[in-house]
Amino acid sequence: MGYPDTFEGFCVDSPKTWNEFHKSELKPKPFEANDIDVQIECCGVCGSDVHTVTGGWGSFDGPLCVGHEVVGRAVNVGKNVKNIKKGDRVGVGAQVWSCMKCENCTNANENYCPHLVDTYNANYEDGSKAHGGWANYIRAHEYYVFKIPDALPSHIAAPLLCAGITTYSPLVRAGVGPGKKVAICGIGGLGHLALQFSKALGAETYALTHSPHKKGDAQTLGAQEVIVTSDDKWAEPHAFKFDFILNCSDMTDTFDLKTYMSTLKVGGQFHMVGLPDKPLPEIMAFDFVSNAAKLTGSHLGNHQEMDDMLALAAKKGIHPLVETIDISEAGCKEAVERVKDNKVRYRFTLTGFDKVFGSK
Repeated sequence: MGYPDTFEGFCVDSPKTWNEFHKSELKPKPFEANDIDVQIECCGVCGSDVHTVTGGWGSFDGPLCVGHEVVGRAVNVGKNVKNIKKGDRVGVGAQVWSCMKCENCTNANENYCPHLVDTYNANYEDGSKAHGGWANYIRAHEYYVFKIPDALPSHIAAPLLCAGITTYSPLVRAGVGPGKKVAICGIGGLGHLALQFSKALGAETYALTHSPHKKGDAQTLGAQEVIVTSDDKWAEPHAFKFDFILNCSDMTDTFDLKTYMSTLKVGGQFHMVGLPDKPLPEIMAFDFVSNAAKLTGSHLGNHQEMDDMLALAAKKGIHPLVETIDISEAGCKEAVERVKDNKVRYRFTLTGFDKVFGSK
């Protein structure tokens, strides 16, 4: 049928064929007065996409179109939309709807709405499916569509819409700023942005990595010291040091959490935004009572935090390190395989959408 009745995207059919992409027709939710349609220019590749297509976060019914770091132009704007107009360059992250009326939504915690709709692999209350951004269009509620500052090129802005907000929100909610000592654990797709945000917020920022070869990158991105966690007794000189550790690694199931938590100040947090496929390792109560340490986590961020994060990135020149790949069956396959194998520095953005979907 074609737009606006149907979209087209690159999809996989099941976790068994997780790296075999094909074009498929997608049926969006009915267009409503608060909705915006975005014609997609580019879309980031997130670790979440790989966890999803491989079945690491659960099974799914295909065809599944992933992608939740979308940048494009608003081409259809509902009659009740106030802050976005047709033609605006906008972004859509990992959430496309919430009820807007529950206690969480009315207290600026809409990213924790019990009725929220993720950008893909999710259903609306009417049973309609949400489809991701490796497609020609995406449809979202206006509250989850954000203006992109002119200073941010589209392929640079795309990863900020998930990786950026995922790391920025917990930092600001923890009060990270001057006088705080913050460690970023895992210098990859999330961590390389977290380093930049922590420094920009004014914190004394450290990097925790098991990869010595990332030391130069970590220092360039804002770490005043790089602590290599594969070294024996790495934690001993840093006991009771950090106010906040932001864990950006998705390999936490392999960590000795007792050792990491020993580096926290009294009442400090080991906060997780990297989400492994496997359960966390066993931890004893004695492992965190000696410093009243807290094990915490978070999901995305709210609307205000997204706007603030994009503005800060534009003002301070906070850019993800991005490789681009033209979207195609082969391009999608290469992207997910390399992310799965940790062979990217440090984010991918799929580009060239006009070549495969057309410019109209």
